[in-house]
Amino acid sequence: MRRKIVAGNWKMNKSWPEAQELASALANQGNQFPTEVQVIVCPSSLYIHGLRGILPSSIALSAQNCSQHDLGAYTGEISAAMLASMGVTHCIIGHSERRQYYGETNEIIREQLDACLKNNITPLFCCGETLAERDAGNHFSTVSSQIQQALFQLSAEQIIGVVIAYEPVWAIGTGVTASNAQAEEMHAFIRSFVANQFNQSVADSISILYGGSVNAANAAELFACPNVDGGLVGGASLKAADFTTIIQAAQ
Repeated sequence: MRRKIVAGNWKMNKSWPEAQELASALANQGNQFPTEVQVIVCPSSLYIHGLRGILPSSIALSAQNCSQHDLGAYTGEISAAMLASMGVTHCIIGHSERRQYYGETNEIIREQLDACLKNNITPLFCCGETLAERDAGNHFSTVSSQIQQALFQLSAEQIIGVVIAYEPVWAIGTGVTASNAQAEEMHAFIRSFVANQFNQSVADSISILYGGSVNAANAAELFACPNVDGGLVGGASLKAADFTTIIQAAQ
């Protein structure tokens, strides 16, 4: 049975003292987290080592991105091997902000996925459409193309090790959330698309998260959708109380 997952993407937020304070608050509230829900925190890579000493081992640490290269003259980059050596177990790959602001293509994202899997890091692979693509009726073709180009070169055994996060770009940081029906429709489509490439057993083993203005008020309804297995949470993960409420909603 696929696992329920709640991941908090801190993005480029929090000073080091603020990050320590938030991590300490999460550590103190950890006994309120359902044991069946995997909790993941995605801070700035600069903070990963320090936070490992604050967060309990039950909370996994994820990077927000990694290089597609193993090593070499790539100033400013961080490799999957480096992340693994620091105890990182997950890494966000293909986030819409990386695609939009830093020109990460499906080819680069595919190479990043390969680098993560080679280093035993679980990719949190993001896919999703813009408002223009949804309004044009191209949301299914956009998402299927992103999945096909990034994931379908993997074996069945490899893809089971990937977490998919559907993030409608029009709902990220806007306060607008996909309706429960819209979220479930896309999640069911993604699972069916994966099943057609591999098989139903493989598709049923993959956790598919929703990422798009998830908050303490809407999490329970979203997570109640049959094919929504948790969330990739942005702004609401920066407040320990809100993040705890979201985690509890996933049980």
